[in-house]
Amino acid sequence: MNEGEIGAVLRDGMLVAMKLGGPPLLVGLAVGLVMSILQAVTQINDQTVSFVPRALALCLTLLLLGPFMLATLSSFTMALFDRVVAVGGS
Repeated sequence: MNEGEIGAVLRDGMLVAMKLGGPPLLVGLAVGLVMSILQAVTQINDQTVSFVPRALALCLTLLLLGPFMLATLSSFTMALFDRVVAVGGS
C-alpha cells in the first residue's frame, strides 16, 4: 500500500465522519440558535427550555437519517476491509 492509497483511505474516512456527524451537529446548532433567540426575546432563562427541543430535534434527526448513516458506514467499512484483504494477499 503506497502513500496515495493511504491518503485516499484517510480522505474517505474524513468524508464519512463529516457525513455522519454533520447533519446532527447542524440541526443541534440551528435549534440551539432558534431557542437562544426565543429566550432572549421572552427573557426566559431556564436551561431546560433550550435542552428539551434540542434533544428532541437530535432524536428526530437520528431517526430520519439513521438508514443513510448506517448505509454510509457499512459501505465504508466493507471498502476498508476489502482494501485490508487486498494488502494482506499481496
